Amino acid sequence: MAGKKQFPLRIDAKLYEALERWASDEFRSVNSHIEFLLRDALKRAGRLPGDKGTGTGRRETERGDEE
Repeated sequence: MAGKKQFPLRIDAKLYEALERWASDEFRSVNSHIEFLLRDALKRAGRLPGDKGTGTGRRETERGDEE
């Protein structure tokens, strides 16, 4: 695996607190949980290099599925 890129992330305090609780529930650090969530979102959108994903990266309303 390639090295990890470091960058500052500014995030709303309430959002961080929610992520902190969720990460704790999953026995992860906040940093690793954010990485997990981003990787999962990219995979589902079919945007993770080397993955086909399960979606097209478009929202349901953009697909014309609404009635």
